[in-house]
Amino acid sequence: MILKSLRPAVSRSWLIAIAGLMWTCVGVMLCGLAYHWFAVINTGVAVILGSLGAVMALAAYHFGFSKIVQRNIKRLCLLTERTCIFAFQTWKGYLIIGFMIILGAILRGSPIPKPYLAIIYTTIGGAIFLSSFHYYRLLWRLVAQKDFHQ
Repeated sequence: MILKSLRPAVSRSWLIAIAGLMWTCVGVMLCGLAYHWFAVINTGVAVILGSLGAVMALAAYHFGFSKIVQRNIKRLCLLTERTCIFAFQTWKGYLIIGFMIILGAILRGSPIPKPYLAIIYTTIGGAIFLSSFHYYRLLWRLVAQKDFHQ
């Protein structure tokens, strides 16, 4: 009973906004790291590798990440109106995030040249960034619907 009263609860709209912001920030962070690794190599090579990463990001977005976001949005829409702020992600999602952080640290410390890692970071970061717009589209509809009904 006491733990339940200490749980920070927010509206479903806030959960959707938080999820979108988190996905945007992570996508920008990963693409930013990739940019810094591309910036120290020959511009022509960087453009080719960056373009490869961008094309792969579109594919990863289309075939993977957008589907993950859609499942998460469906789950969020089924939650009660006021839910724990940490529910913007599933427990399994938190475990995957932890795994990805550890994997990223291992890759950054590996002997793999940073320009090649930058392709991977551009791919994943770009796909995550693009996927974040699903949350914003839903949030926009919820806000517009609320304004319409008032």
